[in-house]
Amino acid sequence: MSLFDQINTDLTTAMKAREKERTAALRNIKKVLIEAKTASSSHDLEDTEVIKIIQKLAKQGTDSANLYKEQGREDLAAEELVQVAVFEAYLPKKLTNEELTTAVKAIIESAGATSIKEMGKVMGLASSQLAGKADGKDIADMVKALLS
Repeated sequence: MSLFDQINTDLTTAMKAREKERTAALRNIKKVLIEAKTASSSHDLEDTEVIKIIQKLAKQGTDSANLYKEQGREDLAAEELVQVAVFEAYLPKKLTNEELTTAVKAIIESAGATSIKEMGKVMGLASSQLAGKADGKDIADMVKALLS
């Protein structure tokens, strides 16, 4: 079952269980996925594309929650964080700092990089291999630390 189909099934289940917040979050995901489907030339979305879209939604929700907190709107921040929790349930498990360090070291060795000048080459490999498992900023910081 594809991730898109899983989201549809979970949406139906949440609607039957009358889970208001979960239903709203899943509808939001489905809306964005349908928009992406119609915008692309192929009519099927791969799971990797779905994951990227959900990651983007989760990041936007987290940013919105932070803005709401800064403005003293804890009620709106809580709503956003509930949706982000639903989004994150469909994302792959994030790497711990130790796992990220090990993965980046292996990528640096396979690329044969020895200096910070080769960061671009390492980042290209790391970004593709660790997509969805770690944030790009965290990957970049780790590469910088290991190459300097």
